[in-house]
Amino acid sequence: MQTSDEKREERTRALARRADAFAIHGPTAGERLAAHGLDFLSPTEGAIVSGFAAIRDEIDPALLLARLHGEGYQLALPVMQGKGKALLFRTWAPGDEMGKVQWGIAEPLPDKPELEPDIVLVPLLAFDEAGYRLGYGGGFYDRSLEQLRAVKPVIAVGIAYDELKVDAVPHLHYDQPLDWVLTPSGPLRCSGT
Repeated sequence: MQTSDEKREERTRALARRADAFAIHGPTAGERLAAHGLDFLSPTEGAIVSGFAAIRDEIDPALLLARLHGEGYQLALPVMQGKGKALLFRTWAPGDEMGKVQWGIAEPLPDKPELEPDIVLVPLLAFDEAGYRLGYGGGFYDRSLEQLRAVKPVIAVGIAYDELKVDAVPHLHYDQPLDWVLTPSGPLRCSGT
């Protein structure tokens, strides 16, 4: 079986696992993420952190982002530029007015300045110890991380329910591994980094 077929099949299983985890944990998952914060990364002062606006049954990182904002981090959120393109990242703070785009994703408005994050929080459907993640299949984060990592060191942190860890995520040569995964039970350093 080809890796793309394996990914498609794993994506179906992962969506069901994530829906089950959301039903069990609900909003407490986001509270537990916020309680951990990002101190485990020992980020530099003034680090730029890109979060994301949760959709469907993703863990909502809003409380974590609010904590980081309170701690003085500069925040950004991703903006889609179109199919097959890397994301760009715009300045964002809790309470900012947002626009809605494809799939109902909330994004910062076009008047917000672009930033190059030092830390990227990444949504996912499944992850493994090596740091490979399964997303929705658009490749947006893989292209974005590759582009950012060509310019400077960037730490990618997957945001996931504990139940989304699998033995191995099918991956291809262009898949960008995560450095860490933050789950409600705590941070996990990926072995591939």
